[in-house]
Amino acid sequence: MDKTDLKKTLDAYRCDKGRFRILDIPDMTYLMIDGSGAPTSPAFGEAIETLMPVAYTLKFASKGDLGRDYVVPPLEGLWWADDMESFTASRDKSRWLWTLMTLVPDWVHRDAYEGAVAQVAVKKAPARLGDVRLERLSEGRCVQTLHVGSFDDEAPVLATMHDEFIPSHGLTMTGKHHEIYLSDFWKVAPEKLRTILRQPVRPAGEQRVDV
Repeated sequence: MDKTDLKKTLDAYRCDKGRFRILDIPDMTYLMIDGSGAPTSPAFGEAIETLMPVAYTLKFASKGDLGRDYVVPPLEGLWWADDMESFTASRDKSRWLWTLMTLVPDWVHRDAYEGAVAQVAVKKAPARLGDVRLERLSEGRCVQTLHVGSFDDEAPVLATMHDEFIPSHGLTMTGKHHEIYLSDFWKVAPEKLRTILRQPVRPAGEQRVDV
């Protein structure tokens, strides 16, 4: 059985270090769970420990029931705060809000998701299993780049994206800051981490729509 690797087949996962790319992201479906605070907080780890069993159970259900195997896509996160300067200037992580998520292939439908959640609940239900949801995300036009290095070194890249590249292309930010973790940050050295940094945008002057 062939195994699909979405991060290799979808254009949304393509970008290069040191280069900002403008692209249109199609609507996609994710497993999601919300939280707040620093990514080093217990709540962040608890959210991952809740999300991933559902993701892997869904993968095995797709392989067994639908005959379509796939690599579980990388962990992703939507990040925001009342003051977005928290990301580029103060980096005050206590003020951050987030949604952790992982992409679900288009051929996997809600009944399979509900079956996966029920199966995880029977085995050993994670503390926040009831907070996991299946949701469609609409981002549309985005700017993204590949960051290699520590998460704490993202600020200059984001500042360039937000304050220089986006305005210079007649765009303005909308929606939420989006990160895609191509590396396992529990196993890979900080200086080698590979993270896609994505920001939804709209033409300057259009009405803001947050997603």
